[in-house]
Amino acid sequence: MDAYQRLKKKPSSFRQLTGLTMAEFEKLLGELETAWKGQRAKRARSHPRQRRPGGGRKAKLGLAARLVLVLIYYRTYVTQDFLGFLFGIDKGTACRIIQEIALLLTGIFRIPEKKVRIEPDEIAEAFVDGTEQPIYRPKKKQRRSYSGKKKRHTIKHQIIVVRKKKQRGRKKQKRKVRIAAVSEAAAGKVHDKKIYDESKVQLPPEATGYGDTGYQGTNLKTPKKKPPKGQLSAPEKKRNRRLSRKRIVAEHGIGKMKIWRIAADRYRNPLRRHTVMMKNVAGLHNRMFS
Repeated sequence: MDAYQRLKKKPSSFRQLTGLTMAEFEKLLGELETAWKGQRAKRARSHPRQRRPGGGRKAKLGLAARLVLVLIYYRTYVTQDFLGFLFGIDKGTACRIIQEIALLLTGIFRIPEKKVRIEPDEIAEAFVDGTEQPIYRPKKKQRRSYSGKKKRHTIKHQIIVVRKKKQRGRKKQKRKVRIAAVSEAAAGKVHDKKIYDESKVQLPPEATGYGDTGYQGTNLKTPKKKPPKGQLSAPEKKRNRRLSRKRIVAEHGIGKMKIWRIAADRYRNPLRRHTVMMKNVAGLHNRMFS
């Protein structure tokens, strides 16, 4: 009995180790099977087989077990050697499974990154914020990756969190929050405003956008900085507090993304795969919390 079959019998452990409930996992697995079959059909058309379908050595892990492997990797961020031991495969096979399933998940979640256009969809507010993740010190261009804020080498993304309007007649209803977009990966030294300008975010006219002080000079509502050798007035402080209470939604959204430890711990994989990982984590967040 493999790890997937054992986890199916313990729903609480399944959620702790994958970040998804069994119901959400089954739904995601159905979408993944469709994408998997489409990929195999496309590959068969471009590379004709020399043997009949079904020939050759059979894969040790089915599609469900492969998805569980990737989810456990995202949720716990253990080494691929440990994953191989857990599922009875070698490290190289685990690495190939992670890369293949990750690309399929990106096509399922469809989190935009450039030229972001957020459809109205009854959206009331949009919150833009940046998040940084530690990385190993690069061998080249070290200063570009050094974050003065974190005092270490980092990689960063811009996250857009949106909140829907309240429905009439439901005063106590909690408004749903989802991750609408994740920008391309940027070096830790790059300013948040530059990332925002390059992403070309287009918010609906009726929606209000909010950002922190790093987004001053954009079309977002931002807090007012204290002037040099001066003080903020009482109304300005009150406005800043009001904006902070609203912008906490973005902090909560990013915090829930970091439940998947691969988005929080020091990143060990090649940096070119970081954007795919963050978009998949955002998609998993939306499946569970929006």
